[in-house]
Order: sequence, then structure tokens, then C-alpha cells
Amino acid sequence: MNRTEFILTTAIILFVAFALGWFANWLVHRFTRVRQSDVADLDRMSQELHEAEETRDQAITYLQQREAELTNQLNQTEAELRAAMEGLREARHEAEELRGQLHRH
Repeated sequence: MNRTEFILTTAIILFVAFALGWFANWLVHRFTRVRQSDVADLDRMSQELHEAEETRDQAITYLQQREAELTNQLNQTEAELRAAMEGLREARHEAEELRGQLHRH
């Protein structure tokens, strides 16, 4: 093989390697390229997720407020019940005293 054949063979090999590399790069980019519709879907899902998180936060806040209101109402009702029971106890005690005074007379 003379010098010209060697250079020509080397040039062809290098050109084929370049063409294969370019084709492989094109294939990789072709299959990994993100489509505009995929980006739009991701944006839409992101917005929906954000809205769902806001709704969840609002629901949690509402439930916490409602729980505090109900706890307060329960405490007030229990205090009223204790006061009523104490009044009833005093009324029974007073009634017993009056019965005792009536029996003595």
C-alpha cells in the first residue's frame, strides 16, 4: 500500500466514523427530545398540584379553626353542666334541710 492509498483509506475510515457518530448523535437527540405537548402537560399538572396543595392547606386551616371552636363550645358546655350540677346539689341540700325543719315542727 502506497502513501496515497493509505491516506485515502484513512480518510474514508475517518469519514465513516464521523458519519456514524453524527447519526448516533441524531438518534439520541431524536429520542430524548422533549416535545412541546409534554412541557404543556407538565405545566398543567404542576398548576393542578399547586391548586390542590392550596385547597388542602385551606381545608386544614378550616378544620383547625372548627376544632378550636368545637373545643371551646365543649368547654363552655361542660362548665355550664358543672354549674347546673352544683346548683342542683345545693337545691337538693336545701330541700333536705327544709324537710328536716318541717319534720322537727
